[in-house]
Amino acid sequence: MSYKAKYEEWLKSDYFDQETKEELKAIAGDEKEIEERFYTSLDFGTGGLRGIIGAGTNRINKYTIRKATQGLANYIEKNGDKSKGVVISHDSRHKSREFSVEAALVLAASGIKAYLFDDLRPTPELSFAVRELGATAGIMVTASHNPPEYNGYKVYWEDGAQVVSPHDKGIIAEVNAIESFDNVKTISEEEARANDLFKIIDPEMDDKYIKTLKDLSLNPEAIKKVADDLHIVYTPLHGTGNMPVQRVLDELGFKNLHVVAEQEKPDPNFSTVSYPNPEEPAVFELGIELAEEKGAELIMATDPDADRVGIAVKDTKGEWVFLNGNQVGVLLTEYIVNSLAEVPKNGVVIKTVVTTEMIKPIAKKYGLDVMDTLTGFKYIGEKIKEFEEGKYDKEYIFGFEESYGYLYGIHARDKDAIVATMLIAEMAAYYKSKESSIYEELMRMYEEYGYYKADLEAITMPGKEGKEKIAALLKSLREDSPAEINGQKVVVIKDYLVSKEYNVASGEEQSIDLPESNVLQFLLEDDSLVTVRPSGTEPKVKFYFSVTAESNQAADEKLARLKEAVMELID
Repeated sequence: MSYKAKYEEWLKSDYFDQETKEELKAIAGDEKEIEERFYTSLDFGTGGLRGIIGAGTNRINKYTIRKATQGLANYIEKNGDKSKGVVISHDSRHKSREFSVEAALVLAASGIKAYLFDDLRPTPELSFAVRELGATAGIMVTASHNPPEYNGYKVYWEDGAQVVSPHDKGIIAEVNAIESFDNVKTISEEEARANDLFKIIDPEMDDKYIKTLKDLSLNPEAIKKVADDLHIVYTPLHGTGNMPVQRVLDELGFKNLHVVAEQEKPDPNFSTVSYPNPEEPAVFELGIELAEEKGAELIMATDPDADRVGIAVKDTKGEWVFLNGNQVGVLLTEYIVNSLAEVPKNGVVIKTVVTTEMIKPIAKKYGLDVMDTLTGFKYIGEKIKEFEEGKYDKEYIFGFEESYGYLYGIHARDKDAIVATMLIAEMAAYYKSKESSIYEELMRMYEEYGYYKADLEAITMPGKEGKEKIAALLKSLREDSPAEINGQKVVVIKDYLVSKEYNVASGEEQSIDLPESNVLQFLLEDDSLVTVRPSGTEPKVKFYFSVTAESNQAADEKLARLKEAVMELID
C-alpha cells in the first residue's frame, strides 16, 4: 500500500479517533509531510520504539503503542509466563502516561496483568521492579534525552535488562506479523481492574529501591565528616530523578543538596533547555548559577528518565569543568575498587566497545578483567545475567559506557543514574575528607595510567533521506576503507556487522565474538581509535574518537587533529 493510500485509510477508518483525523487533515496537501508520516512503519528495533509523537504509521502514537504491545503480548503467550505479568513505568514526556495505560489495556485484553506505578518513575526503578515482582517483562515509556517532540517504548525481560537475542528478534517478528490494527485487542480500564489485570504498584516499591541503593554506599563515614561543608547542586532536567535523588542523598546524610528550582518539576517541554541531555554543557547553565551562589563543588544532572548522569566539577583554578562519561567511569571504577574490603580475584569491569581503553591499565593494577560488549547497556545487563547463570567464573564489579551510563550493584540490569549520583556525591565527600577533589584525582589518574582522551561527533540526518544517507556512508566506508587517517596508517579494521577483525598489513582475519551490529572501527598505528555507528535511537551517525598521549596538552591536541581529519574525510 502506498503512503498516500495509508494516509487516506487513517482518515476514513472508524478505528482512528477524531483527534487523530483532525491532525491528519491539517497536513492535507503537504506531500512531503504525508510521505514522512506514512512511507514506512515506525521500526520496532532491538530495544523497542522511538519516534516523533504524532499521527501516522511512522510516528509514535497510541495506535503504534498498541500494536507494539500486542506483539509483545503475543510473544509472551508463546515464550513467556503470562501469569507473572508485565511492569510498566514512564517518564515526564508528552503522552507518557496515556501510552503507559494504553499498553496496560492491550496486555489486559490478552489476559496479562499489568503493574503500573502511580506516576512517573525512573528507568532503573522499572528494571528493579521487574525483578522484585518476578514479572515476565517490563515496559518503559521514555525517549530518554531526545527533544520534547519525541517519545519511546523500551522492552525489558524477566531479568530486568532490555531484551536481547532471542527475545528481541522474537518480539520484532511478532510485531511485524500484525498486518492490521484490527488485530490489536484492548479493553477498558474498568474491565481490566475488575478482572484484576490492572494493578497500581504499592509505594513500598520506592522504599525497597532506595534501601537497596543505600546498602551499596561505600564510605558513609566520609559523608558524615564533611556533611556540613560539602555543597552539591543537582538538576533532574524536568524529569524523573528529582524525588529519588533527593531522598537517597538526604537519607545518607548529605545536608547541603541544592536543587535547581527552575528544572525541579516535571515538564514535558523541557522549557529551560533546548535538549535535555546531560552530555551537553548548556544544560548546566542554571546549575552553575546556583552553584556559584551556594559555594558548591559538584553539579550533577540526570536525563529525563534518570538512567544517565553528567557532572561538572571545579578545577584547581576554580573553573567549572565538564567531565565526560569515560572520565566519570574510570573515576568511579577506581573509587569503588579502592573502597572494597577485598577485591574479588575473578572480578570484572564491563564496558562497551566505544568506551575508554583507560580502564585496562586500571583493571590490571587491581587484578581485574575487562570485558567488552556492543554499544548499549542491555549487553552489559546480559553479561551480568550470564555471570549469575555460571557461564563465566566471574564476579561483576562495575559496568559503564561512554554515554554517561553506569551501574554499581546488580539490583537493576540497566544503567542507573540514581545509584550513580549517590556514588558520585559520596566520592566527592570522600576525596574532600582526604583534602583532595574529584578533579585532582582525575589528574592523578592521568599521571599514573596515561592521558587517554576521547570525544564524540554526531551528524544529524533526519527523515527518509537521512536514513538513506547514513546507510550509504557506512557502505562507502566498508567498501572503500581509508588506508590512512590523520597521517597514521590504519592497522586494524573491525567490522561488527560481519563480526570480523582485519589486520591490514598481514591480511589476516579473526572472528569477533559479539552479536552483529552496524559498527566500524579503525585502529591506527599510534593506537588512536575511530569508531563509526548509526545511533539506535536518533537520526544520527556517530563518530567516536580515542587517543592516548604522554601529557594532557598533547592528548588534547592529538584528539583535535584526529577529529578534524575524520570530518574532512567524510565531507
